[in-house]
Amino acid sequence: MVSRVAAILSAFTSETPAMGVSELARRCGLAKSTVSRIVAELIEHGFLERKGNDLILGLRVFELGELAARPRDLRRLAVAVMADLRQATGQTVHMAVLEDAEVVYIAIMHSRTSPRMPSRVGGRMPAFATGVGKALLAFAPMSAVDRVIEKGLWKVGPRTITDGDVLRDELLRIRASGLAIEREESGEGISCAAAPIIGADGTVVAAISISGFSDYLDVSQVGPAVQTAVLGLNRLLKTRPAALPHL
Repeated sequence: MVSRVAAILSAFTSETPAMGVSELARRCGLAKSTVSRIVAELIEHGFLERKGNDLILGLRVFELGELAARPRDLRRLAVAVMADLRQATGQTVHMAVLEDAEVVYIAIMHSRTSPRMPSRVGGRMPAFATGVGKALLAFAPMSAVDRVIEKGLWKVGPRTITDGDVLRDELLRIRASGLAIEREESGEGISCAAAPIIGADGTVVAAISISGFSDYLDVSQVGPAVQTAVLGLNRLLKTRPAALPHL
């Protein structure tokens, strides 16, 4: 039942914000009678609304969206830092959070000189194959690392770490230095340097990276830049813990 509800709600996009039951059933691959029954319950609870003969997302969806404040608050705190990093380095700057075994990108500032990357705001990548992911895992509880390794490591880029013991050693080095370096682990020709954002309670809440072409990006130079920028955010979170909701 939950998967069917998720499929119905996910069928609505910015390009198609309204549709009828028949189109909804076609997009979800479900019987029209099944969709009609679920839609009736979603309308009753405010997750969908009728607009003429079509359906649209209801107010309850947007209310729940407002409760998901972490990405919005993190972006607001970090936007100036990310802009400064992009201007200083001329490279693309990412910010991501850890969710299960993946990173979710919550802000990206693209550089016109950087390579085309598979990342997008709201998009996901395996945590073990990205700079931001390794920075997050290095400071996450060991259970989070175990979960990632148990789900399996596979080739994402030409140099992705696919051995669990090697990944653990890499995360120990990152934790000691405070800097994650990724060279063609998430994609061919792409490298990055990333550092974790630590909340007032000492837990990792996000990570920021600088990414660019491997042939032109000097991680030894941009690494200290991203670390310095993140240290400023960490100090802000310690002095203003109310600026960020409990994570």
